[in-house]
Amino acid sequence: MKVAIYCRLSEEDRNKQCKADDSESIQNQKSMLIEYALERQWSIYNIYSDDDYTGTDRNRPAFNQLLKDAENHKFDIVLCKTQSRFTRELELVEKYIHTLFPIWNIRFISIVDNADTEVKGNKKSRQINGLINEWYLEDMSENIKSVLTNRRKNGFHIGSFAPYGYKKDPERKGHLIIDEEAAEVVREVFTLFSQGYGKTSIARILNDRGIPNPTEYKRLKNLRYKQPKTKNSTMWKYFSISNMLTNEIYIGNMIQGKYGSISYKTKKSKPMPKDKWIKVNGTHEPIIDIELWNKVQELVKINAKPFIHGDIGIFAKKARCMYCGYVMRSCKSHNYHYLKCGTKHVAKDACQGSFISVKALEQAVIKELQRLITQYLDKDELEQKVDIRNDFYERIEKIQSEITKYERKSSDLSKIIKELYLDKVKGIIQEEDFIQFSRDFHNEKDRIEARINEMKEQLESLDRKIKSSHDRRNIIKEYTNVTKLNREIVVTLIDVINIGRRDPETKQVPVEIHWNF
Repeated sequence: MKVAIYCRLSEEDRNKQCKADDSESIQNQKSMLIEYALERQWSIYNIYSDDDYTGTDRNRPAFNQLLKDAENHKFDIVLCKTQSRFTRELELVEKYIHTLFPIWNIRFISIVDNADTEVKGNKKSRQINGLINEWYLEDMSENIKSVLTNRRKNGFHIGSFAPYGYKKDPERKGHLIIDEEAAEVVREVFTLFSQGYGKTSIARILNDRGIPNPTEYKRLKNLRYKQPKTKNSTMWKYFSISNMLTNEIYIGNMIQGKYGSISYKTKKSKPMPKDKWIKVNGTHEPIIDIELWNKVQELVKINAKPFIHGDIGIFAKKARCMYCGYVMRSCKSHNYHYLKCGTKHVAKDACQGSFISVKALEQAVIKELQRLITQYLDKDELEQKVDIRNDFYERIEKIQSEITKYERKSSDLSKIIKELYLDKVKGIIQEEDFIQFSRDFHNEKDRIEARINEMKEQLESLDRKIKSSHDRRNIIKEYTNVTKLNREIVVTLIDVINIGRRDPETKQVPVEIHWNF
């Protein structure tokens, strides 16, 4: 019987010398499970280990590899210390331990809680364990939420990163102290705005003087910061100034809880309604005095511009500058609405600057949508697509056959390597011969495994192409008669639109539409 050993630890390990090492707890799990397997004369196929992962994390690398190998029946038994090491989710207990493992002819055993799918009457105890683990997760999540909410209500800062202008107090957990170097920049921003400078003008002043933006400042000072997703991350821009001018953190008030988790089963979060936010006044020393703050807030209200098309522009956060990657801003001139790159004016030669009218962009999107409809709903074109997909299926079948052949070779090499080791132990071959033969066989096995992974990636690519072709036609059919766009259509159909600068000769504005299908 071939056994797969699975180990997991979710606690932060203080006994690890470096991140790549196994913790002592993981080593203890491995020792216990190896001894258990050897006592029963089982052959250990592989040891799968996830260190620093929770039992609800479905993206555990070793866990997912174990499931793939189980489906391909590379072993007969999955062995864990406890059922909760495998998963704490009742849903996954039912899906794998009680449904798919029996279909794949895989036996599941956990030592401490005596779970064994081969033992009749054992299923109820496994389900009870799963239910208890599920309750544990839910209770733990609620307890953590309760603790965090209580700390927020008491004015403690619980964020991973200190706001720009402040740093975490090393003497008092959850307390912010002023970072004087950054605070000087904050004071200057508020002062300039109160003197009539616009947000873009302020960004340009800071960039021209070479003052690093908040992210770059924290990076240079070796402070914790959130990694930006866009280009030109070292520059100040309109939104950085805009957010700073309305952030009450700078008058000593702490506002937290703007986002909350969707569920304890996912790390995703969602915006919370304003009445759910937790605000505590006077939690730390202010950078901006109240008189300057009030003056700035009045100017912000006066200068505020309403969004086009009601509460939000139809292309809000969808239109980006083709050159710098930043989200384009809306503006209005002579009763016409436009989108423009906000980065162009924040520094010298910062960006070529993209610019387009909302009406022209809407027409461009509708025109491209109609082209797609013509292409994918045309009868002859559809027949051609079906032929292409049939070719995809033939290629998939051929690749799957090749994968099976190479996996058989890999399995044979594994057996040869094991037999080679036994021959060395018995003295049939010399140590130097064993080393040479073993190296050659392992190199060949690595080459075969690399080829298998390469072919599996080809399969995934073909599957995506088939699915994309099918989904695209179904989605487009719903919008065959669109003559005007609204926000719902844009969000449904469009991932992002990259917009360039108008060509002086053709007078055309480059537009690249990346669809959601």
